[in-house]
Amino acid sequence: MLRIILLSAGIGLVFFLAPFLGLEAYVAVDKWFILAFYAAVSYFNHLLMQQGFANNRQHFVQFYMGSILARLLLSIAFVGVYIMKGTPDIYIFLSNFFVLYLCYTGFEIYDLYRKLRHFS
Repeated sequence: MLRIILLSAGIGLVFFLAPFLGLEAYVAVDKWFILAFYAAVSYFNHLLMQQGFANNRQHFVQFYMGSILARLLLSIAFVGVYIMKGTPDIYIFLSNFFVLYLCYTGFEIYDLYRKLRHFS
């Protein structure tokens, strides 16, 4: 859980410093909403993984696949809402969204691999 908070704080720091470094053209206007969305989804996935780990490890794969499906569906809904809303610079928004998607997914896989290494 602490790692999720540190990752979100690090990305938030990058977003905060982007205008000072001259990178504001590459960062979406709704960057804080994207970051809050991914922090919430990562927290939800963390709770789901803890539940799958605690109750019955035989069903852990189902919990993991369920969390992947939930993140995918929530992401599609989030992007759909912003497309329907008429976000200016939709390409910058989508590029920021998918870069954060890859960051959080990679982080989750790394964290999961680190936890599962102790049980193999």
